[in-house]
Amino acid sequence: MGIFSSFDVSASGLTANRLWMDVIASNIANAQTTHTPEGGPYRRREVVFSTRLQDASQPGLEGGQGVRVVEIREDESPPRLVYDPEHPDAREDGYVEMPNIDAVTELVDMLVASRAYEANAAAMEAAKAMLSRALDILR
Repeated sequence: MGIFSSFDVSASGLTANRLWMDVIASNIANAQTTHTPEGGPYRRREVVFSTRLQDASQPGLEGGQGVRVVEIREDESPPRLVYDPEHPDAREDGYVEMPNIDAVTELVDMLVASRAYEANAAAMEAAKAMLSRALDILR
């Protein structure tokens, strides 16, 4: 583990959380999209994270070295049905299949992703300050 490994760990968190916020923003932007090129309503997307593992070639160092996004998958929950017989995508019974997006869930996820991003930025700043102070001591 080098002196810059804490920067790598925080940078991986910043990257993963930025991607998570992008996916959440896409979900919110498409909350009313009833027709996609694949057919049917937009389906909510979720980010799947995994630990970025330490290089096995370094003996004695086990454990994670950050986070990475392994998958962006579609939520398989059924679409919401809204009665609107005038809608162009309405079924014969007058119901429209709307995206399976709950605004409250998306906003809570955005808050969590934002706080995690801020925490990684603060950790990076603290590591920078410690490294700077260590260099000052060596002078």
